[in-house]
Amino acid sequence: MVIGTREHYRWLRGIVIGLIMLNAIDGVLTIVWIETGRFTEANPLMDMLLNTNPVLFISVKMALVCLGTVLLWRCRDSGLAVISIFFCFTAYCYVLTFHFNAFNIVLLTG
Repeated sequence: MVIGTREHYRWLRGIVIGLIMLNAIDGVLTIVWIETGRFTEANPLMDMLLNTNPVLFISVKMALVCLGTVLLWRCRDSGLAVISIFFCFTAYCYVLTFHFNAFNIVLLTG
């Protein structure tokens, strides 16, 4: 697939939408796990926001990822931007495995 073709942009747009959706799911599940008291937020800045106001936490989280994604999308003709988008998408897939693993822990320990 050649960078800059119509097919490339359609494929990349799907990855970007998936990235934003994975970020939203991560945010909601993080709030759920924190509210249950079973887990803690690893990022100290996001932990502070979460303890202050969960709506502020999810708003900042979504804004930061969306902003980064928009910047990468604007540079989508660059191979490095495309690799970065794919890397971020893969990272969020990896993060969601932790959330799914947490479901297993909760189900097993009751």
